[in-house]
Amino acid sequence: MARKRIGDLLVEAGLLTPEKLQQALQEQKQGKEKLGDLLISKGYITEQQLIEVLEFQLGIPHVQLSRYKIEPSIANIIPERLANMYQVIPIRKESNKLIVAMKDPLDYYAIDDLRMSTGFLIEPVIASKDDVQRAINRYYSMQESLQEMIQTTQQTDTLQDTEAANDDSPVVRTVNQLIIQAVQMRASDIHIDPQSDSVRIRYRIDGILRTEQELPKHLQSVISARIKVLSSLNLSERRLPQDGRFQMEVDFRTIDLRVSTLPTAHGEKIVLRILDVKHAINQLEQLGFHEGNLQSFRKLLANSHGMLLITGPTGSGKTSTLYAGLTQLNHEDVNIITVEDPIEYQMDGINQVQVNVQTGMTFAKGLRAILRQDPNIVMVGEIRDLETAEIAVRAALTGHLVLSTLHTNDAVSTITRLIDMGIEPFMVASSLSGVVAQRLVRKICPECAARYTPKQEELEILKAYGLAADGMRIGRGCSTCNRTGFRGRMAIHEVFAMDDVLRRLVMQRQSDAVYREHVTQHGMHTMFHDGLIKVSQGLTTMTEIYRVTTME
Repeated sequence: MARKRIGDLLVEAGLLTPEKLQQALQEQKQGKEKLGDLLISKGYITEQQLIEVLEFQLGIPHVQLSRYKIEPSIANIIPERLANMYQVIPIRKESNKLIVAMKDPLDYYAIDDLRMSTGFLIEPVIASKDDVQRAINRYYSMQESLQEMIQTTQQTDTLQDTEAANDDSPVVRTVNQLIIQAVQMRASDIHIDPQSDSVRIRYRIDGILRTEQELPKHLQSVISARIKVLSSLNLSERRLPQDGRFQMEVDFRTIDLRVSTLPTAHGEKIVLRILDVKHAINQLEQLGFHEGNLQSFRKLLANSHGMLLITGPTGSGKTSTLYAGLTQLNHEDVNIITVEDPIEYQMDGINQVQVNVQTGMTFAKGLRAILRQDPNIVMVGEIRDLETAEIAVRAALTGHLVLSTLHTNDAVSTITRLIDMGIEPFMVASSLSGVVAQRLVRKICPECAARYTPKQEELEILKAYGLAADGMRIGRGCSTCNRTGFRGRMAIHEVFAMDDVLRRLVMQRQSDAVYREHVTQHGMHTMFHDGLIKVSQGLTTMTEIYRVTTME
C-alpha cells in the first residue's frame, strides 16, 4: 500500500484547506492525539467524511461490524491488549492473511506490530471508532465472561444464587458488559427474552428493537438471578411480575436502571429501562417544539393555577417534557412537589415523593398529603384512576398549577377521556388549562444526510399544508447510525389552550370532532402537520411521520 498521509488525502479531496491542515499539525505536535481524531474534534471534518476519503481515495473497504458475527477463535488471534491499544479487531482469516477492522487503517506502525505478533499478513479495512470499541467490548470482555459463565453453569446449577451475588463471578461481569454496551450504543431499554431453546438479548435504540446477542438457554436463570440481586427483587418468586431499580457507574457517570420482570411460557422476561441523567432533556428549547407551539407551552406554564396535561402513548417522551417544564418553573420563591412512580430523575430544589403501593403510598394518597404542604406547583407522574383525577382537578381549582400525564391518542381526546373517567364536564371545563400531545420520531443522521427528491404525492401533501419541499433530506446510512439513516429522536406535538368557547363546548359534552375543529381554527397544528413542518426542514422523513401518526 502506498504510504499516504491522511492530511494530504483530505486536502486532495477538497475537504480541508492547506491552512487548516497546517494549523491542526501544529496542535498535534503539542499533544498525543492522532490527526484524524483532532480534525474531527475541531469540527473540520466528520468521521463519515474521513471514512469516505479512505474508502474512495485508497480503496480501503468500509465495514459495519454490527453485521459481522466474529468467531471467538478469530478474535483471539489478536490479544485484547493490542486490540485496545490500536483500536482494531480481526473479522476473518483467509489462508495466511488476516482481515482486521481498524479505526485508522493508515496506522502503519500498528499494522507492522500486528503482523509480527500474529504471524499473519494484515489486510486493513475501515470501521468507525464507536463500531470498533463496541466490537472489542463484545468479543473480548463479553466473550471471556460468557465462556466462564457457560463452564460454571454447566458444571453445577446449585451455585446460581451465590454466583449471582458474587461481584467477581462471570455472570456479574457478563451482565455488567450487557449494560455498558447498551449505554454506549445509546439504548433506552434492554430486553432479555427467553425463547424455547435460547435467551435473546435485544436493545431498543431510537425506538427500534434490534437483537444483540443469542445466549444458551441454561444461562437464563443466572442472568435473571443477578438482575434480581441488583434490584433487590425476590429471587424465589418466578410466577408473579416484579418491579425494581438499581444504579450503576458507566463511563464515570451514574446510570439509573428500572427493572420489570414478567413470567412467560419460556421463563421470566426482563426489561431494563436505562435512565441516563447526562442525556436528560432539561431545557424547553431541546424538546423539538416549533416556535408557535413553544410559545403556547410557555404561556400554559406561566399560569398560576389550572391543570396542564401532557399526553401520548408509553415511551413518547411525556416525562421528559414534564421535567423540562418543571426546570423552567423551578425558582426559589415557589414550592414544587411531585408524586411519581418511579422518580426518574432527581432534581435539586424540587420535593419528589415516590409512590409505594406496598406501604399504601398511592398517587391519590400522596397527592392529598402534598396539598397540605403549601405547594404552588404540583406534578403528578400519571393520572391513572378517577380518585387521582378528582384530587388533581380540585387542586387545579383551588389555586395550584397541576402538571400531569395521561394516555390518549391526541390532544383533544384528553377532554373526553377525563369525562369518561367520571369527572363532570363543568369540572373539566373549569380546571383544564391546556394539553400538549406528543409522539417521538427518529431524526435523520446528520453525518449521512443527503438532499432528497420527493415523490409526487409527497409534494402534493406538503403543498396542501403550504410547505416547501426544498429542504427535504434522507439519511443514506453510515457507521455512525448503524446504516439506519437515523440517529436520535425528536418529538412532534400538538398544543391547545382552553378558551371560553371551548369551555362552553365541553359543558355541552360535544364530540372530539367539534373540539378539534374549534382548536384547529384557532391555530393548533395537528401532530401530522407539525411532523410535515419538520420533514420540510430536513429533520425527519415522511415515512417516520406516517409511522407514528394518522394521515389527515
